[in-house]
Amino acid sequence: MKKIITVILIFLCTQMVQSQKGFKPLFDGKTLKGWHIYSEKTAESGWKVEKGGILHFDPKAIKNGKGGDLVTDAEFENFHLKLDWKISPNGNSGIIFYVNENLPEYKNTYSTGLEMQVLDNDGHPDGKITKHRAGDLYDLIKSNSEPVKPVGEWNTAEIINKNEKLILILNGVKVVETTLWDDNFKKLIAESKFATWPGFGTFKKGKIALQDHGNDVWFRNIVIKQ
Repeated sequence: MKKIITVILIFLCTQMVQSQKGFKPLFDGKTLKGWHIYSEKTAESGWKVEKGGILHFDPKAIKNGKGGDLVTDAEFENFHLKLDWKISPNGNSGIIFYVNENLPEYKNTYSTGLEMQVLDNDGHPDGKITKHRAGDLYDLIKSNSEPVKPVGEWNTAEIINKNEKLILILNGVKVVETTLWDDNFKKLIAESKFATWPGFGTFKKGKIALQDHGNDVWFRNIVIKQ
């Protein structure tokens, strides 16, 4: 019976992905094909595919004491990304985009990429910091509302950039809207923790990353439309 239920869940998940017109899966629900650890060639070290088409970062599964953010092989420019995420109690993670992996001086995904925060607002210390809560454009723009669900429940996040107009959506609610790379955006960076980081937030094409912040986090239904 359990096997039958699992097959049905995977089938329904696949049908849901295919039904979203124009979207293509970034995660096939079965393998880590199309992904790798940042600055590495493989996609292991903590990242696991689980039943029901779920991608799980499990810090206990890290090999040789080294984890890492999971990054797409492909780069994206104008896109609409959709995915579901679920965070563990006291957990922290993020969805990072416009990641540049081509230059060795950028040691981490967040050296260049912008981040939509994934967080247990009540349990993690970052929840007490403005612009560090779930749905925020990390350290740059505070969400205009907080439709995040309780820890352990699935949230649906969307990141849309079309011709430099960025929109972040959480559970169907538009929480952030801004124009990328204009004078106001440069001012936001200048007033943030990234002010002295050369290259941060400057790339208009890049990879998408799911963050290893040392806590359990789950993702599913990862699709994108270019």
